[in-house]
Amino acid sequence: MDDTIFALSSGAPPAAIGIIRISGPRSGAALAELAGKLPPARSPRVRTLRDRTGSVLDTTLVLWFPGPQTATGEDLAEIHCHGGRAVIAAISRSLADTDGLRAAEPGEFTRRAFANGRMDLAEAEGLADLLAAETELQRQGALLSAGGSLSERIEEWRSRVLGLAAAVEAVIDFADEDDVAGLPPGFTDETANLVAEIRRVAGRPEAERLRDGVRVILAGPPNAGKSSLFNALLADDAAIVTPEAGTTRDVLERSVGIAGVPFVLVDTAGMRKEGAGVIEEMGIERARRAVESGQIVLWLGAPVEAPDGAIIVASKSDLGSADQGPADVKVSSVTGQGMDLLVDMIVERGKAALPPVGRIAFNRRQKECALAAADNLAQLDISGDLLIGAERLRSARRALDRLVGRDSTEEMLDALFGRFCIGK
Repeated sequence: MDDTIFALSSGAPPAAIGIIRISGPRSGAALAELAGKLPPARSPRVRTLRDRTGSVLDTTLVLWFPGPQTATGEDLAEIHCHGGRAVIAAISRSLADTDGLRAAEPGEFTRRAFANGRMDLAEAEGLADLLAAETELQRQGALLSAGGSLSERIEEWRSRVLGLAAAVEAVIDFADEDDVAGLPPGFTDETANLVAEIRRVAGRPEAERLRDGVRVILAGPPNAGKSSLFNALLADDAAIVTPEAGTTRDVLERSVGIAGVPFVLVDTAGMRKEGAGVIEEMGIERARRAVESGQIVLWLGAPVEAPDGAIIVASKSDLGSADQGPADVKVSSVTGQGMDLLVDMIVERGKAALPPVGRIAFNRRQKECALAAADNLAQLDISGDLLIGAERLRSARRALDRLVGRDSTEEMLDALFGRFCIGK
């Protein structure tokens, strides 16, 4: 944290503008060395940058932000230069040659913001998801965490736990004082309400499903039209399609956004009980596992063999094969018949499998912490030893602290911030 770091924080060149960020104790000195002098704080100025030999690097817009009221919580400078590769490379070389500066590691700017209290862990996780968002629902979900809505709810829970703990501690410490009666009348109801609220939020679909996409598994017997339907949904020839049964022998996955909902379409090997070779049998086993793990299953086979809850699709309706049995939808990957209806069904189920729009949702790590807090509160017994009760409340508070990163391991932080790009 004593180092001063720099990195390109805008998109990969070439671009109209490149933004190079510098953060750390020598940010001001480094900017002054290139620009001749520092601009007024938080006031952009046009400056011609020169290297140590006096050669012109570029005419730029520079900004100077003295800490701690900055994005990283420390002195910060920005150089807005022309976005050509050679320009950015020349400025970066000059910064690397400046005493006390080094290139940033992935996520290091955000990690410094976390370490300096400019954001908590829940906000950092939301920012990572926001940077990776590819669909509108992903963007909306990530904004709730990155913008602090999740942290505000957790802080409210923590304050309520502290209030409960204060009441218990008062009884323990001053039980022999005349002005301290007992626990307040609404203590039990407040505890129960808090437990129910935490568990209700933790019971929503996990944020990873929004980030990773709802898994849609195409399954059924060989030569049922799975790969053709897979390609039609993707509008791409991702899967090989031939009249020969058993062409698909492995699981093929592709991510796609449909109506703003993130999906992972999974084409699987045709399931048959006999006549398959060794390699095809391995593909069939993987297909079975994929069906078990999918949130939505499109079954292109006999309805009586369909997994529970699957959407039964009668494919190849242009060939008349859609009349082989009852189905939820009849489609043709060739003519497009029924495709709009099938897409609507997939989107409807996909939205139901995701966290509700506009409401906070936990990822797996956060959910574990929240449920640990709820479990400790649920086990609080005010009719028994209040010392044990006080410890339950402390454990609940520590679980909420872990949720926002007040008690985090280096390994977990390394894994999180390693998801960020260099300039973030």
